[in-house]
Amino acid sequence: MQEMPVACPPGAWSREVATAYVVAALETKGSASRDDFDVESIVDVSRVVADSWDFTTIDDEIFWRIASRFLRD
Repeated sequence: MQEMPVACPPGAWSREVATAYVVAALETKGSASRDDFDVESIVDVSRVVADSWDFTTIDDEIFWRIASRFLRD
């Protein structure tokens, strides 16, 4: 997936950092905002997929599949 928009030393990943990472990924496209998604659910599922808070290991296609599941009406 994309690089972290801010420096995050190894081992410093946390739920808060992972949430900021997801929000940055969602808003980078410019066509949606965090309010268009259930960010907490994206974070929860991404945590299981990555088996850590470091979501940079998740393939882009997989991340966007996860995100699309939690697009709000």
